[in-house]
Amino acid sequence: MGMFSFIREAGEKLFGAVSTTAKAAPAGTTPPPNIAALNKTAGDAIATYVRSQGLNADNLQISFDGASHTVTVSGQAADQATKEKILVAAGNVQHVDKVDDRLTVLNPTPVSQFHTMVSGDNLWKIADKYYGNGAKNDMIFEANKPMLKSPDKIYPGQVLRIPAVA
Repeated sequence: MGMFSFIREAGEKLFGAVSTTAKAAPAGTTPPPNIAALNKTAGDAIATYVRSQGLNADNLQISFDGASHTVTVSGQAADQATKEKILVAAGNVQHVDKVDDRLTVLNPTPVSQFHTMVSGDNLWKIADKYYGNGAKNDMIFEANKPMLKSPDKIYPGQVLRIPAVA
């Protein structure tokens, strides 16, 4: 459990900019947006995206706070890999800066490392950095499915799981 950081400008484009402050509208104009409703809509969109990746947990709850750009995720995942994939999927969404991890794990295993992609990164280089062998890049690709559809479809700012070598 804890807080994970992501790059707010990178990630899946699920919703438009979420206003973080409501300003008083002059008389005769449209009232300010309902911030709570916008946060709920954004949280629901993130939850739908996570589930669309085939990721779920018992009592999975996902909420979004536009003021802090934070997603809060709670529930109980069956295993560590599922937990980490849920957190990465929720965090790799545009306008998300942090993920507050409140997930528990039914069957805990070693925790993965996380790597934030930078320009020039590829899975071979990352595998070489973490495992000392670029040929283990398939481990990283498999560990980040279904969010990664292809090893060539990665982008700067994206956060990837780097599982421990068995």
